[in-house]
Amino acid sequence: MTMIEDLQGFVGENLLLTPVDQAWQPSDFLPDLRGDDWAEQLARFRESARTLSDDLLVILVGNMITEEALPSYTVSLERVVHDTTGVGTSPWSQWLRGWTAEENRHGDLLNAYLRLTGRVDMKSVEVTIHHLIKNGFDSRTKGDDYAGMIYTAFQERATRISHGNVAKIAARQGDDNLARICRKISADEARHEVFYTRVVSQIMERDPEAALLAYRAVLKGIVAMPGRLMFDGRDPNIFDHFSTVTQRTGVYTVRDYAAIIAHLNEAWKIGHLSVSGKAAKAQDYLCQQPERYERLAGEIVEGLATQPLPHFSWLNGVKV
Repeated sequence: MTMIEDLQGFVGENLLLTPVDQAWQPSDFLPDLRGDDWAEQLARFRESARTLSDDLLVILVGNMITEEALPSYTVSLERVVHDTTGVGTSPWSQWLRGWTAEENRHGDLLNAYLRLTGRVDMKSVEVTIHHLIKNGFDSRTKGDDYAGMIYTAFQERATRISHGNVAKIAARQGDDNLARICRKISADEARHEVFYTRVVSQIMERDPEAALLAYRAVLKGIVAMPGRLMFDGRDPNIFDHFSTVTQRTGVYTVRDYAAIIAHLNEAWKIGHLSVSGKAAKAQDYLCQQPERYERLAGEIVEGLATQPLPHFSWLNGVKV
């Protein structure tokens, strides 16, 4: 039995899922097109979306496309939790399907929001989603179960931060609808982050040496963003250009990356684990990473200032 399988009991005690009848749904945040006043609702909805800046729209589209590639992430996690039937009743199977169902609402809601606002070229967005799912997903964890869990814990926190910051900017720019949407998605991601962080805490306690080596491997490869293989059919560097906008606007930055490592190091008590040999060297490496990325942050900000503004097909070729 693998360590992941051995955690079935722990997972069963930590199923941080919301019952379907208590969960929010995308329609809760969108105009009700069944009502007699649907046109007025839609007009108000579109009017508040006109206040959003082009750079925030680019970030919102990139975040939505990343969420829409959910099938790839579910397949990746299925390999870790070994749900071979797809309808299993084990705690891991319950978590994976429940997590997928909750995550599925994020892409659905952001997709519907963007479509109704009329602010973006949805055909270009759809092509990008199609390419991303077709191109696949590589977390660079090389089939290591521990690394897969560590990667997911990191990404859930990163996604929470990104959606949360979009909510703050949307509120400042006057679109309370989008602010509410992104706050709700961010809250989901925070709950999912807690689950994966707890799972990795158990792995660190039960098998610290192997877990530390897996964590180091994840950071050595630099945490690969899940949407990095996106392509709009025109710009082969569209993910890099999207990432530049997220950095420039402060939605997700190198400092956030450093802060996530610092948070996880503390949550997993990395500096206090009693290990030796290669694991001890990995421990030292991990403890140094937050400061390392903080030092790099200033250089990266300076570099961004000199880069030309890219065109985005998602916004009909507008430079952002």
